[in-house]
Amino acid sequence: MERAIDWGKDRAIDGAKDSASAKALCRQRLRPLRLDRSSHCQAAILAGARRELRGLLPPGKRLGLYWPLAAEIDLRSLVALAGEGPDTALAPRLALPAVAGVPGEGRLEYRAWQLGEPLAPDLCRIPAPGGPALAPGQLGLLLVPALGFDRQGIRLGSGGGWYDRLRADPLWRAVPALAVLPSACLVEQLPRDPWDVPFDGWLDEAGVHQLPAAGSFPWVAGKST
Repeated sequence: MERAIDWGKDRAIDGAKDSASAKALCRQRLRPLRLDRSSHCQAAILAGARRELRGLLPPGKRLGLYWPLAAEIDLRSLVALAGEGPDTALAPRLALPAVAGVPGEGRLEYRAWQLGEPLAPDLCRIPAPGGPALAPGQLGLLLVPALGFDRQGIRLGSGGGWYDRLRADPLWRAVPALAVLPSACLVEQLPRDPWDVPFDGWLDEAGVHQLPAAGSFPWVAGKST
């Protein structure tokens, strides 16, 4: 695994007037890095997910994936991951996020998804399934794309704040969540706001890395850091 970036001596980030400005600078630095590394890491990250997924997802629970945008790791082929029986086969146990509602009052929710079913743009114009929103207890694991991730479990995304608002709900916070990104985009410490909700770990080329201090991991599988 590549060494995490240390921005402790980055004068621009350190001198940013507020966390929003610091995060914008971090995104500016990380976008080209992820763009460069994602194509090289795609196969290894997907292989790690296939290798460790059965130990992470409780039987009968759904896996929250995402529809990949530019340079995000594409995990949609996990739909073909075979199980040991009807309760562990993955194809009927997937979900995708959807931003629903009206502009200015949108909310992130998860909906059941099966490969091949029709999708329509959500409020953010990202393909999403129709159907009712799933309850938190129906999800067993969330995989969320990230631009950056630090040792305290803070994820840097595109800036919409959708996942933080979702996971501010204690019921959603109880669903284990992993950031997905190349190890080159790991950062020692990211700017943090009071509303940032730590993730439970991350998935990169080496597989799953758990951060027990960031949340409650009910799993034995995977690696801890």
